[in-house]
Amino acid sequence: MELGRYIEALHRQSIAAADAGGPESRAAIERVLPGLDAAVRVVLLEALSAAADEITRELAPGSVEVRLRGSDPDFVVNVPSFESADVVLSDAGANAPTVMYAGDDDGGTSRLNLRLPEGLKARIDEASRREGLSLNAWLVRSAAAALERTPTSPHSPTGKQTFTGWVQ
Repeated sequence: MELGRYIEALHRQSIAAADAGGPESRAAIERVLPGLDAAVRVVLLEALSAAADEITRELAPGSVEVRLRGSDPDFVVNVPSFESADVVLSDAGANAPTVMYAGDDDGGTSRLNLRLPEGLKARIDEASRREGLSLNAWLVRSAAAALERTPTSPHSPTGKQTFTGWVQ
Protein backbone atom coordinates (compact mmCIF):
# COMPACT_ATOMS: atom_id res chain seq x y z
CA MET A 1 0.00 0.00 0.00
CA GLU A 2 1.55 3.26 -1.10
CA LEU A 3 0.99 6.02 1.47
CA GLY A 4 2.40 8.73 -0.82
CA ARG A 5 -0.87 9.22 -2.69
CA TYR A 6 -2.77 9.74 0.58
CA ILE A 7 -0.21 12.24 1.81
CA GLU A 8 -0.44 14.10 -1.53
CA ALA A 9 -4.24 14.16 -1.21
CA LEU A 10 -3.84 15.69 2.27
CA HIS A 11 -1.51 18.33 0.77
CA ARG A 12 -4.06 19.23 -1.93
CA GLN A 13 -6.92 19.44 0.56
CA SER A 14 -4.87 21.52 2.99
CA ILE A 15 -3.89 23.99 0.27
CA ALA A 16 -7.50 24.21 -0.91
CA ALA A 17 -8.61 24.97 2.65
CA ALA A 18 -5.83 27.55 3.07
CA ASP A 19 -6.94 29.29 -0.14
CA ALA A 20 -10.04 30.42 1.70
CA GLY A 21 -7.79 32.46 4.02
CA GLY A 22 -6.03 34.27 1.21
CA PRO A 23 -2.53 34.22 -0.26
CA GLU A 24 -0.77 34.57 3.11
CA SER A 25 -2.53 31.45 4.46
CA ARG A 26 -1.70 29.49 1.33
CA ALA A 27 1.96 30.51 1.51
CA ALA A 28 2.13 29.51 5.19
CA ILE A 29 0.57 26.09 4.60
CA GLU A 30 2.89 25.45 1.62
CA ARG A 31 5.89 26.14 3.90
CA VAL A 32 4.59 23.84 6.68
CA LEU A 33 3.32 20.84 4.69
CA PRO A 34 6.69 19.34 3.60
CA GLY A 35 7.79 19.17 7.24
CA LEU A 36 4.62 17.32 8.22
CA ASP A 37 5.09 14.41 5.79
CA ALA A 38 6.90 12.19 8.32
CA ALA A 39 4.37 12.92 11.06
CA VAL A 40 1.45 12.19 8.73
CA ARG A 41 3.08 8.92 7.65
CA VAL A 42 3.50 7.84 11.31
CA VAL A 43 -0.13 8.71 12.13
CA LEU A 44 -1.37 6.74 9.10
CA LEU A 45 0.76 3.73 10.11
CA GLU A 46 -0.62 3.89 13.66
CA ALA A 47 -4.18 3.97 12.29
CA LEU A 48 -3.48 0.99 10.01
CA SER A 49 -1.90 -0.93 12.89
CA ALA A 50 -4.91 -0.23 15.11
CA ALA A 51 -7.25 -1.40 12.33
CA ALA A 52 -5.20 -4.59 11.85
CA ASP A 53 -5.37 -5.19 15.61
CA GLU A 54 -9.19 -4.88 15.60
CA ILE A 55 -9.47 -7.22 12.62
CA THR A 56 -7.12 -9.71 14.30
CA ARG A 57 -9.33 -9.81 17.41
CA GLU A 58 -12.27 -10.82 15.19
CA LEU A 59 -10.25 -13.31 13.10
CA ALA A 60 -8.52 -15.14 15.95
CA PRO A 61 -6.96 -17.62 15.70
CA GLY A 62 -6.17 -15.92 12.37
CA SER A 63 -4.40 -12.60 12.20
CA VAL A 64 -3.67 -9.53 10.10
CA GLU A 65 -0.19 -8.06 10.27
CA VAL A 66 1.10 -4.72 9.03
CA ARG A 67 4.67 -4.94 7.78
CA LEU A 68 6.82 -2.12 6.50
CA ARG A 69 8.41 -2.51 3.08
CA GLY A 70 10.63 0.52 2.83
CA SER A 71 8.40 3.33 4.02
CA ASP A 72 5.10 1.80 2.92
CA PRO A 73 2.98 -0.82 4.72
CA ASP A 74 2.03 -4.25 3.43
CA PHE A 75 -0.72 -6.39 4.92
CA VAL A 76 -0.26 -10.08 5.66
CA VAL A 77 -3.41 -12.08 6.41
CA ASN A 78 -2.92 -15.40 8.22
CA VAL A 79 -6.04 -17.54 8.09
CA PRO A 80 -5.75 -20.81 10.00
CA SER A 81 -6.90 -23.95 8.33
CA PHE A 82 -8.95 -26.46 10.24
CA GLU A 83 -8.78 -30.06 9.08
CA SER A 84 -12.46 -30.56 8.41
CA ALA A 85 -14.07 -27.48 9.83
CA ASP A 86 -13.87 -23.74 9.95
CA VAL A 87 -15.03 -20.86 12.07
CA VAL A 88 -17.89 -18.86 10.60
CA LEU A 89 -18.57 -15.31 11.78
CA SER A 90 -22.02 -13.90 11.16
CA ASP A 91 -23.63 -10.67 12.29
CA ALA A 92 -26.75 -11.52 14.24
CA GLY A 93 -27.64 -7.87 14.76
CA ALA A 94 -26.23 -7.78 18.29
CA ASN A 95 -23.15 -5.89 19.41
CA ALA A 96 -20.97 -8.97 19.06
CA PRO A 97 -20.83 -11.33 16.11
CA THR A 98 -22.11 -14.88 16.39
CA VAL A 99 -19.33 -17.43 15.99
CA MET A 100 -20.11 -20.97 14.86
CA TYR A 101 -17.72 -23.88 14.45
CA ALA A 102 -19.01 -25.64 11.36
CA GLY A 103 -17.90 -29.23 10.96
CA ASP A 104 -18.75 -31.96 8.47
CA ASP A 105 -22.44 -31.76 9.36
CA ASP A 106 -24.98 -29.37 7.91
CA GLY A 107 -23.59 -26.39 9.89
CA GLY A 108 -25.88 -26.84 12.88
CA THR A 109 -24.78 -26.07 16.39
CA SER A 110 -24.75 -28.13 19.56
CA ARG A 111 -25.59 -27.09 23.06
CA LEU A 112 -23.16 -27.83 25.88
CA ASN A 113 -23.53 -27.36 29.63
CA LEU A 114 -20.17 -26.36 31.01
CA ARG A 115 -19.30 -26.08 34.70
CA LEU A 116 -16.50 -23.63 35.46
CA PRO A 117 -14.94 -22.47 38.71
CA GLU A 118 -16.27 -18.98 39.56
CA GLY A 119 -12.83 -17.38 39.29
CA LEU A 120 -12.22 -18.81 35.83
CA LYS A 121 -15.67 -17.77 34.62
CA ALA A 122 -15.05 -14.21 35.84
CA ARG A 123 -11.75 -14.10 33.94
CA ILE A 124 -13.42 -15.44 30.78
CA ASP A 125 -16.23 -12.87 31.12
CA GLU A 126 -13.66 -10.08 31.41
CA ALA A 127 -11.63 -11.37 28.44
CA SER A 128 -14.72 -11.61 26.22
CA ARG A 129 -15.82 -8.10 27.26
CA ARG A 130 -12.35 -6.70 26.52
CA GLU A 131 -12.47 -8.17 23.01
CA GLY A 132 -16.06 -7.10 22.37
CA LEU A 133 -17.33 -10.67 21.94
CA SER A 134 -20.13 -12.56 23.57
CA LEU A 135 -19.11 -15.21 26.08
CA ASN A 136 -20.16 -17.94 23.65
CA ALA A 137 -18.23 -16.39 20.73
CA TRP A 138 -15.12 -16.05 22.88
CA LEU A 139 -15.32 -19.68 24.06
CA VAL A 140 -15.89 -21.02 20.52
CA ARG A 141 -12.98 -18.97 19.16
CA SER A 142 -10.72 -20.07 22.02
CA ALA A 143 -11.61 -23.74 21.57
CA ALA A 144 -10.96 -23.52 17.82
CA ALA A 145 -7.61 -21.82 18.49
CA ALA A 146 -6.66 -24.50 21.02
CA LEU A 147 -7.42 -27.23 18.49
CA GLU A 148 -5.30 -25.45 15.91
CA ARG A 149 -2.32 -25.44 18.31
CA THR A 150 -2.38 -29.18 19.05
CA PRO A 151 0.70 -31.23 18.06
CA THR A 152 -1.38 -33.07 15.43
CA SER A 153 -2.08 -29.79 13.66
CA PRO A 154 -1.13 -29.72 9.97
CA HIS A 155 0.85 -26.56 10.77
CA SER A 156 3.01 -28.39 13.29
CA PRO A 157 3.96 -31.78 11.81
CA THR A 158 6.94 -32.11 14.16
CA GLY A 159 4.82 -31.61 17.24
CA LYS A 160 6.68 -28.38 18.09
CA GLN A 161 4.60 -25.53 19.41
CA THR A 162 4.30 -22.65 16.92
CA PHE A 163 2.96 -19.15 17.38
CA THR A 164 1.51 -16.71 14.90
CA GLY A 165 -0.03 -13.35 15.51
CA TRP A 166 0.56 -9.65 15.71
CA VAL A 167 2.22 -7.57 18.39
CA GLN A 168 1.93 -3.85 18.85
